[in-house]
Order: sequence, then structure tokens, then C-alpha cells
Amino acid sequence: MNNVETFANIPVILLKGAEWFTSIGTEKSKGTKVFALAGKINNVGLIEVPMGITLREIIYEIGGGIKGGKKFKAVQTGGPSGGCLTEKHLDTPIDYESLTAAGSMMGSGGMIVLDEDDCMVSVAKFYLDFIVEESCGKCAPCRIGNKRLYETLERICDGKGTEEDLEKLYNLSNVIKDTSLCGLGQTSPNPVLSTLNNFYDEYKEHVFDKKCRSGKCKNLLYYVIDDENCVGCMACVRVCPVNAITGAKKQTHYIHQDKCIKCGACMQKCQFDAISLKSDYRISVES
Repeated sequence: MNNVETFANIPVILLKGAEWFTSIGTEKSKGTKVFALAGKINNVGLIEVPMGITLREIIYEIGGGIKGGKKFKAVQTGGPSGGCLTEKHLDTPIDYESLTAAGSMMGSGGMIVLDEDDCMVSVAKFYLDFIVEESCGKCAPCRIGNKRLYETLERICDGKGTEEDLEKLYNLSNVIKDTSLCGLGQTSPNPVLSTLNNFYDEYKEHVFDKKCRSGKCKNLLYYVIDDENCVGCMACVRVCPVNAITGAKKQTHYIHQDKCIKCGACMQKCQFDAISLKSDYRISVES
């Protein structure tokens, strides 16, 4: 009885009766639900919808679709310990049982829409960072386990992940889920497990190809000089704080990836659009 939404429901139930309230929704999830609709969507804000409405109806009818005409990628429901659901889940009815079965939850009523420009590994890391800070520390699975999960995700986003890290994410997530004492710990691996299950190809790209297709993981982005546009003006050489750029005057310059700290100073200084960001390590090396 300490949830604000519960208090908000009480007056109308008293006025119209329990039968009226239970006539809304599904067999096991009655009434309405308030969601905080946010993310890459045209209409953001608080919405109240009947239980049983689908994710598709919320995102495309109430939310007005994806902002900027971008492609829908995922929707994260339930707050920080909720899961990320994909296009195949869009016709899932919004109720407690269906969301849990899909790998997410109703939770605090958060609903964040993600588009094609979002990195799902980075998204999982973002939520684990919050969970690590919020853990009360009473039980080791949540206190230590989630910290290890975060560190593993950080390694993967930094381009230092291994095949063993992928297996560790699965195994440790399930241990935390099964052995934590409270609801936070038991649901905390949801961001990891749901993204592993639904976006495993992105994890593999981060680990094996050292590539972030969305360009969100800074350490998997590479500044590259285009031979065609570079005039050898030396401007980028002079501005680089770690001497990662070499090349004689009026000759094509080269960025040494092992020295580059990815500060972006060179690209800002270049007046000839000769420096660009690449998300594929192999392309960068060949350049």
C-alpha cells in the first residue's frame, strides 16, 4: 500500500466499485497501468493504459512511432532490472505474466524505446551500473556478482572481451538470479540475459570482431585518415596530444591506433573532412 499508483487507484475503485475495476484488463492482471514512456519515440510522457494492451499499440499508436523515422530495435520495460524486448515481442500483451515470460517484467512501469543507433551491450552495462550502486550489499550474489557482471560488460565494450566472458555472463547471471535474497537481486541480471538472448550477434561482434555496429562504444571506434582527402597540412599532427599521428608535410598522414586515445581533437581540427570515425577494426587497420 506504499505505491503512489495504488493510492491513485483507490478513490476511483471506491467510487465505481471493484467489479468495474476488474472488468478492465486480463484474467490475471486487472485494471490499468501507468507507464513512463521514454526513449527514441515521438510522444513521451506518462500514459495510463488497460492491462492487456500490446507493446505495438503503445509504441506506434500512443507513442507515435520511432523518432526521426528510425528503425525500432528494442523496448526496455520494468525499470533498471527489466529486460529488453525485440520486434518479435511487439504483439506481447502488457500483463505481469506475459512480460515475465518474455524475459522482462512490469516492475516500476518504465518503458524505454530504443532504435537502430543503440548498442545493446552498452545498454546492459548502463543498467548494471545502476544496479551495482543500488545493491544493499546484504547477499554476496547481488553485491559481488553484479559487480563482476558489470566488469565483464565493461571489458567487452572496451574491446577486451573473450569468448569465456560470454559464457561467464550467462552462468553468473543465472547464479545471481537463483541465489539472491530479494527481488532486486533476483531480477538484476534481466538486462544481461535478455540482451544475450535477443542480441547475441552484437555481443559476438564486440568480442570477436572488436566492432560496435551502433558506434556507441568509444573504445571500439577508430579515427581513420582518408588518403583521398588528406592534403598533408600537418594540422592534425600538431593538435594530437599523444603524438599518435605521423606523416610528412604535403603527404598523407596516418593514425596509429595503438597510441590513439580517441579524444577527437584531430577530426575537429581537420578542414578537409579527411578524418572520420570507423566502427570496424578491420577497415581501420587496412586504412
